[in-house]
Amino acid sequence: MRALPLLCGLLLAMAIAPVQAKERLLWLVRDLPPFTIFEGEGKGQGVVDQMLPLLIRQMPEYDHAIVRVNRARGIQMLQDASSFTCDPTLLWTAERAKYVHFSKPTLGVISGGLVVRNQGAALLAPFLDGQQIDLKGLLNATQLKLGIVAERSYSTQIDDILRQLPDSALSRHYGNDATASLLQMQRLGRLPWVLGYWPEVRYLIQQQGGALDEYQFHPIQGVNRYQFLHVGCSDSPLGREAVAHIDQLLPTLRSGTLPALYARWLDPELQADYLEQSKHFFEGQ
Repeated sequence: MRALPLLCGLLLAMAIAPVQAKERLLWLVRDLPPFTIFEGEGKGQGVVDQMLPLLIRQMPEYDHAIVRVNRARGIQMLQDASSFTCDPTLLWTAERAKYVHFSKPTLGVISGGLVVRNQGAALLAPFLDGQQIDLKGLLNATQLKLGIVAERSYSTQIDDILRQLPDSALSRHYGNDATASLLQMQRLGRLPWVLGYWPEVRYLIQQQGGALDEYQFHPIQGVNRYQFLHVGCSDSPLGREAVAHIDQLLPTLRSGTLPALYARWLDPELQADYLEQSKHFFEGQ
């Protein structure tokens, strides 16, 4: 009979023992239309706004939290190997690969280019080949500045062009709403050119009450038409484990769900062509 109280005590201890806590995965996001939209028209309807719940639902082994950061802060957090963080909107670069473990490509997006207001377009004429701009030639030949977001990658090809330019040719913005602020500076005549992605710029111009027909967008010579987003996690055992799970979920997402979510943010005349092209992005992988 003496064993009965002992057994009861053991069962009680087991019942009240805390359940082992799940690892908390921090998803790093910033206001980046058309991928994440925090305020205004389309709030919560961006591509990644809708992708993240699909991933989170299928990764119940983690306690998920979504954290808003600017690009510079997000890079700092990913560099901290002791943190368990993932960014769903990263471009692969050799520098980032030193501290980020990347998923397979998630989505092909139209590459960035030069945004200019019509009144400043005449300066571009000597550097245009069709609609494509010789960005390096333009910036080396003038004293005017190009607005860019600090710590943002615009693709390995564009980043390489930027590295060849003198620092005096670039105006870097570090804020949370960096692209929107650069466009406001451009609208006020304080900045002639902005480097950006047209779906993002198109959305922001409309949110600021601007008219799209007052702007031009020029792809950059030597840059591929499409580039590819990845999920990037801190390069740690936990980060690599999370990426392995994400890679298992991607085939379904990127074959049907993600291209359609992105296409709705493109100029109407580009949507059908993009959806057709997207069918071939990952052939052979």
